[in-house]
Amino acid sequence: MLHALIFDVDGTLADTETAHLAAFNHAFGACGLDWHWDVETYTRLLQISGGRERLTHYWNTKQPDTLAIDGGAIRDMIERLHLVKTAAYEQAVQDGHVAMRPGVLNLIDGAAQAGLKLAIATTTSPVNIAALLRRAIGDDWRKRFAVVEDASTAHLKKPHPMVYLQTLQRLRLPAEDCIAFEDSHNGLTAARAAGLATIITRNSYTMDHDFQGARIVLDHLGGMDLAGIRALHQQSL
Repeated sequence: MLHALIFDVDGTLADTETAHLAAFNHAFGACGLDWHWDVETYTRLLQISGGRERLTHYWNTKQPDTLAIDGGAIRDMIERLHLVKTAAYEQAVQDGHVAMRPGVLNLIDGAAQAGLKLAIATTTSPVNIAALLRRAIGDDWRKRFAVVEDASTAHLKKPHPMVYLQTLQRLRLPAEDCIAFEDSHNGLTAARAAGLATIITRNSYTMDHDFQGARIVLDHLGGMDLAGIRALHQQSL
């Protein structure tokens, strides 16, 4: 029986990636780097979970010779870039440039009214989550979710299942009583490794991902109600 819905955040709850991309490019300019990520580059980098990890990977490919010599300075620069990027992303959210995906809020409301538990399992930062959901739901957004697991609590990023395993542990529910919502191959891999049936709502950045093993692949949750989610969950058993 279905007892909980577990949501990823970036690309799943909201169309965040374009705002993240703009924020990264803002940070590069603000920190004096001549880098610029276009959509193709960023789409490729999304295969790496985590903003700091993405920056580190890109730095290693652009300037590999400086890594061993100035490791500490590079870590400081990446941290600075990430802080500036996060501030720019928060401002974009506050300015209304990030929209929740179709059907998400209706499903959250319907699940809460039906007495199901709601959880977040993401490897984005808690600051990003709060900025997004405060605007979408209100200052009391945290009360909607029984569990929030994020980059501050799960240090092994997706596709590792750590964030989902910790979410299930805190929910005190077996995987078969829950269903996960994801948008990417890494997210699907993490959720399935934790034993979770998974619904994919792909987006323009993940259209070409391999979603084999998903319960269903949708373009969004518009028109999908709790009865439909329950039916999909039963099919996965």
